[in-house]
Amino acid sequence: MNFELNQLPFRTVKPREAGFTMAMDKGLSPREAEDFISVAGDYVDIVKLGWATSFVSGGLDAKLAIYREAKIPVYFGGTLFEAFLIRNQLADYERLLEKHQVTHVEISDGSIDMQESEKYRLISHFAKNYTVLSEVGSKDASKVLAPYKWVEKMKSELDAGSWKVITEAREGGNVGVFQSSGEARGGLIEEILNFVPKEKILWEAPKKEQQVFFIQALGNDVNLGNIAPNEVIPLETLRLGLRGDTFHLFLNR
Repeated sequence: MNFELNQLPFRTVKPREAGFTMAMDKGLSPREAEDFISVAGDYVDIVKLGWATSFVSGGLDAKLAIYREAKIPVYFGGTLFEAFLIRNQLADYERLLEKHQVTHVEISDGSIDMQESEKYRLISHFAKNYTVLSEVGSKDASKVLAPYKWVEKMKSELDAGSWKVITEAREGGNVGVFQSSGEARGGLIEEILNFVPKEKILWEAPKKEQQVFFIQALGNDVNLGNIAPNEVIPLETLRLGLRGDTFHLFLNR
């Protein structure tokens, strides 16, 4: 922090398991990544290279080296994993991870149909050598999971070896635990939290009002993801009660 201010809520520091922020890099240049880290690096716990942007982005090796130097783990988006899997190129994907010294992996089935048992097998397989984040929920808004199925899948994926389970919301925040309008599915979220430890969940929440919802409901140590690089600092001010939406939330506590 640049100066002192009283009555701020406790904020965990890196490396942390709670109050985790996942930023989504949708094709930043190496120079943009450097600038991003210079102002927001203390508040970024992990970076996702969105969907399959790493396949077409220039300067990939240089950018990955910048994140490594900053000690910020990076993982390729789940859509890239699915693109390799559906083409029967899983061995190629593993070679890709090794080549680029990637330590974290997302296992998802948001765009493809996969048997639950196969997904659990893949999580267990990758968890032997990587830190696995798995994702529950479909990118197809017409595919709606019952709350008990969300709970069942999330618990099973954690049991299979996932470090954290991501709730699908897409970049637009309009599927999964959110309605098409972007409004949170409160009943679903409450049911998930009844059975899955809060610190094990990474809620995709790209929109400010969604971030506010989770901070108000679960506190500033909620894990949030799909945060645009230019929204990481604004999110941190929400976590600290230094923005109008959460200004009175932590005062006098």
